[in-house]
Order: sequence, then structure tokens, then C-alpha cells
Amino acid sequence: MTRQLKLFNSLKREKEEFIPIQEGKIGMYVCGPTVYSDVHLGNCRTFVSFDIIYRYLVYAGYKVRYVRNITDVGHLLDDGEDRMSRGARLDQLEPMEVAQRYTVGFHDMMRTFNTKAPSIEPRATGHIIEQIKMVEDILARGYAYVKEGSVYFNTPKFIADGYPYGELSGRVIDELLNESRDNLKNQDEKNHPSDFALWIKASEEHLMRWSSPWSVGFPGWHLECSAMSTKYLGETFDIHGGGNDLKFPHHENEIAQSMGSCSKAPANYWLHTNMLLLNGKKMSKSEGNTISPAELFSGNSKHITKGYSPMTVKFFFLQAHYRSPLDITDEALQAAEKGYKRLIEAIKALDSITLAFSLSPTIKDKEILNIIEESISHMDDDFNVPNSLASVFELISIVNSLKDGHIAATDVSIDCWNNMKSHLTDIVYSVFALNNDLEAESSKSLDGLMKLILELRADVRDRKDWLTADKIRDSLKDAGVQVKDGKDGTTWSLI
Repeated sequence: MTRQLKLFNSLKREKEEFIPIQEGKIGMYVCGPTVYSDVHLGNCRTFVSFDIIYRYLVYAGYKVRYVRNITDVGHLLDDGEDRMSRGARLDQLEPMEVAQRYTVGFHDMMRTFNTKAPSIEPRATGHIIEQIKMVEDILARGYAYVKEGSVYFNTPKFIADGYPYGELSGRVIDELLNESRDNLKNQDEKNHPSDFALWIKASEEHLMRWSSPWSVGFPGWHLECSAMSTKYLGETFDIHGGGNDLKFPHHENEIAQSMGSCSKAPANYWLHTNMLLLNGKKMSKSEGNTISPAELFSGNSKHITKGYSPMTVKFFFLQAHYRSPLDITDEALQAAEKGYKRLIEAIKALDSITLAFSLSPTIKDKEILNIIEESISHMDDDFNVPNSLASVFELISIVNSLKDGHIAATDVSIDCWNNMKSHLTDIVYSVFALNNDLEAESSKSLDGLMKLILELRADVRDRKDWLTADKIRDSLKDAGVQVKDGKDGTTWSLI
């Protein structure tokens, strides 16, 4: 690799030079969705962020194996009801119907945001054997115990033997007392309140259950990621990612499980995205302070004045570093829409600019090449998309100045112009993956406008005002729209 990446490693709480385990290759695991409901907007931001990270690593020349799981195994809630079972009960479906429905919905949403599919997308239900094997390994090394058919990780013994616990999240063991996601009714089974479930014996009414050496039951929440990341990326791989909310207890317990099974840390670098706020506050369904992707696209929400296209929302995501919180407001979305349109319109104009550029290097070339280098350097600095995007807009200003004649074409060499064109299209379309959906938005606006015009014309025809009806038809024809009246109604098409 000719470039030098720096990543903010959550484990060390500082930026570190990125050194892959195998030169030129990267293994990256990102915790995927739990498919018992529609993917929420905060998760969308996380997956868009890691898609850009994935794309940039490929752009930088690495061969990347990107693994992102699907959690389709039910896990107990505080009230004792399994997530998948609750979804099945509410929707009157089988649990795997629930999983399939929301997995399809998740994939549709990821395509809407123009993200790449991961290299491997394993499902938890397809890796029960691997999860049981990992529990057996942890038991064999003395870091777990069996109680009433369930298996628990022995956290105090793990700590007593010198292994780090709490290093990633900065938590201490006492904080586990109030924040465990295991079923509360199982607390009395544990040797210590900080112990967490590796395998849970299923009750008779539990729908998702498998045979194991200890009981008919199901794996603990944290186990699946440890088992699947190990299977596809090895005992230690390069990058593990997810949302900030997963640091504790999920990622903390992943580390403990991996070390407990083979004495190796699962990943060398941990990356975590920050949360989305709505109007300056944490999103909360109970307080009515929430918005879904669908509501954001349609405008059907009290929090916004209109709908925004998926690429506008994605462009909005790009306004903040992945490690920083991002506040959704209607004003911020309107500003993002303007910025996105300015960017895409300039990129679209690149191929139409045919000026007599200089055949020799110029002074202006150095300025342009420095901005190009800066945009890449910002991405090398812990994937700083906002700063890279700012450099891209500096280049866009130069493009617009050339187009408008404020900068003479002879001030820029043809080689530099071609370099700038190539860089802009690569970083906007291939790295940031901002599709041009302006035409789709224009088409939607035209559909709405034509519907209104034809409804007005139909009203005129109902009143037998044929002169006005014909005038509307002829005016539309002059504007490039053909209207046809038939027995099945009135249709229109572009001429």
C-alpha cells in the first residue's frame, strides 16, 4: 500500500496507524441487524458509514473480506419474551417468516441507500453448530459453567486470570448489575451477576430452540458474532465495527468469549459509529421523538415539512464524522438537499465541458492537485468524510468557475482537468456512492404536476368547456407533453 491509514481504535481510545495482519488484505466484521422489525434510521447511518469505509478500503487498493451478520435467533427481553417470538405473535407469523420479511426489508433499504452487499452475510440460525462448539471450548478452558441446562460465562474467573474485561467500554464489573440484557428471571442461576449467558435453556413456549449437550435451548446474544467472525475471518482479524451502543455489553462480551475460547483477541481495531439525534434529542418512541426512513422519504412526519430523497438523506449522513453524533432537523435536511443538488449537477456537467485546456502544466494545476490530495488524505485520517467532502466542494467551485468563464481554460492543463474529472467521479460515485436520483425526483414532481393538470382539464371537460380543454391539451403539446383521450380515460406521455 502506498498510502498510510490512521484509524481511531475504540479499544485504545486513540488514532493508530493501520497495519493489516496480511499485507494488502483486510478482514472486517460489522454487527448487522436483528430482523424482528424494520431497520431504524440510526442503524441505516451505521451501515452507510461502514459501506463507505468498505468502499474506501477497496479504492485504496486493499482486498477486503467484509462480513456482516443477520441476527435471526430470538433473544430474551427483560420481560422474558423472545424478540422473534414477539414479532411472530404480533404479525401472526412463524418466527422465520418474521426474520425473512424484515431481512428482505433490510436489504431493500440498503439498496435504497446504494450500499454494497457484504462479501459474506451469515445468519445466526445457520451457525448453531459453530456456536455450540465455541461454548464447549470456553467450558473446556474453565471460563464457563452449566446451571439448570443453561451455560454462563465466568466473568470473575476470567478477570482473576489476568484477562482484560471492560477495556473496550471503560466499564467496571459492578456496572453490569443493572445493564445485563439476559433474562432477569435467570439472574438467580448465575454465580455472579456480571456473568452472561452463552446458552439458554428454552422454556416450553419458546419457539426458537435447538438441541445441545446442555439442554434444548438457544444461544446467547453475544455468542453468534464471536462464532461467525471466527469462522469467516479467523481467530484474530483486522477490523470489528458497529454502533456505539454495542460497545457494552455486546462487544465487551465478544472479546471475553474469544479470549475465553482461544486466548486471542478477536480484532486488532474496533470502530464505532455515533448516534443520530432528532431536533437535538435522543430518539425515543415513548416521547414521540422518532422518525423512520420511510417517513423521511415520504415527508409523512410532524418533524419535517417535506419528503427527502434517499440520496439527500445519505448526503446528510456525510455531514458528520462517523464517530460524531448527528442531529436531524428539517433545516439541516433542506441544506443537505441544496448541497447534494449542487454536487450532482456539477458532476453531471463534467462531460459537457469541452474547453481548450493548456497542453502544458500550469500554476493552477498545483492548487488543484493539492486539493485532490487533501480529499484523499482526509479519508486516510480515520475516514473523515466531512473534511474530504469539503475538499470535493473546493474542486466543484473550480469546475463551476471554468464552466462560467471565471477561470480561463488555459490556466488548467488538460492532464490536470482529466485527473480532476476522474477523481471527482470516483470519490462521489464509487466511494461516497451518491447516486444521481435528481431525475427520479424530477419525474415524481412531473407526475404530480400532470395529475393536477389533467384533473383540472377533466373538470373543464365535465363542464363542456371544450375550448379551454383543447387549449390545455395544445399548450401541453407545445411544452413537449402529448395528451390522449380514450375510452379508458386520459393518458399523457413525453414527446
